[in-house]
Amino acid sequence: MKKTGCRSALTTAFLFLVCVVLALGVVWQRGKHFADAPIQGLAPDASLVVARGDSFKTVLGKIRAVGIESGHDVEWQALAKLTGAAGRIQIGEYALPEGITPRRLLIDMRDGKVVSYRFTLVEGWNIRDLRRALARASNLKQETAGMSNEALMKALGHPDQHPEGRFLPETYQYNRSESDLGVLKRAYAAMEKALDETWQGRDPETPFKTQYELLTMASIIEKETGLAEERAQIAGVFDRRLKLGMRLETDPTIIYGLGDAYQGNITWAHLRTDGPYNTRTRAGLPPTPIAMPGLASLQAAAHPAPGDAIFFVAMGDGSGRSRFASTYPEHQRNVAAYLANRRADARRADEPMRGTVTVSRDGAVESVSDAEPAEGAAPALPAEQPLPSATSPAR
Repeated sequence: MKKTGCRSALTTAFLFLVCVVLALGVVWQRGKHFADAPIQGLAPDASLVVARGDSFKTVLGKIRAVGIESGHDVEWQALAKLTGAAGRIQIGEYALPEGITPRRLLIDMRDGKVVSYRFTLVEGWNIRDLRRALARASNLKQETAGMSNEALMKALGHPDQHPEGRFLPETYQYNRSESDLGVLKRAYAAMEKALDETWQGRDPETPFKTQYELLTMASIIEKETGLAEERAQIAGVFDRRLKLGMRLETDPTIIYGLGDAYQGNITWAHLRTDGPYNTRTRAGLPPTPIAMPGLASLQAAAHPAPGDAIFFVAMGDGSGRSRFASTYPEHQRNVAAYLANRRADARRADEPMRGTVTVSRDGAVESVSDAEPAEGAAPALPAEQPLPSATSPAR
C-alpha cells in the first residue's frame, strides 16, 4: 500500500510539474508574442512624450492614452524589467511608427532615442529674422519670448555684447525637451569656435585689429553676394578700400541701420542721412555686424582675393554676378551696363524705364529726372525712388 501511495504521489507531482512547465511555456509564448508583435491601431505620426518625474505607472498610462491596448500591465512591467528599461526610461518624445513592437518601444525609451527636430539658421539672417524663426519652430520651448536683445544676451551669459552676427548659420537638431535658449547657446558657441579658428588662420595683411572687426566685415560680404566664387573678390574690394581710407559705400549697412523702417527700397533721403550704419557718409566699418555670416564669408574676410579693383556693381541680368573695376570711369561703364540690363528687364516685363540717373564727377547721384512714360504706362517714379549709384560698390 505504501508503494502504491508513493507512486501515486510521484505521479501527481510529475503531472503537476508538467502542468507548471506547460503553463510557463504558454506564458512564455504569450509574452514573446506580446513583446515582438507589431502594435496595432496606432494613428499616423503618433508619438509618446515622457516628462521629467514620470513613474513607469504614469508612462504605462500614457501608452494606453495613445491607443495602445496590447498586453496586460503586468506584461509591460515584466518586459520593462527584461529589457532593462525599468527605472531607466529617459524623458523626451518617442516616435510610434507603424510596425513598432512593445520591446522596441521600451528599448528606445531606455536608450533615449527621442524624436529630433531641425532648425536651420540661414546665412544672412539678422537677429530679428533669427528670433522670428525660433518663435515658429515646432515643439521648441519658448524661453526668450518677450526678452529684449539685451536680456537675451544676458541670459546667454554675455550681457555686454550686441547679438548681431553672434550665431553661426547651420542646421541644429533639438528635441521636445529643449528650449530656444538652448539652441541659441549652441549656435553662439559654434560661431565663437569658427571665428576663433578663422582669426588664427587669417591673412596677416588684413586691416582688422580684432576678431569682431573680421566678423563685421564677414557679415557685409554675406549680404553683398550669394555666389561662392565672388566672396573673396568682394572681400578684396572692401579690404583695399579700408586700407586706402575710402568709404565702403555699401547699401546693406544702410538697410540694416533703417531697421523696420526699411520697406524694400532705399531712397535718396536714406542714402544722404548720416547714421552709424551709413557707410556712404562715414568711413570704416559699421559699429556691429549686420547679419549672421556663414563659414564661407568668414573665410573670405580673412583671405581677400588680391587685385586692384575698388568698385563693383551687380550685372543686373539675373545671374547674381558682379562687374569689378579698378578705375571710376570703368565703373561708370559697368553701371551703364547695369542700367541697360535693367531697361531690358523692364521691356521684357512690359514696363517702361521710369527714370534716369544723373551722376556727378565724384560719383554721387545728383538727381533723378522723370522720363516720359509710354502711352498707357504707369507714371514715372518720383525723385525719391532709388536707382543704382555709380559710386557705391554695393548691389
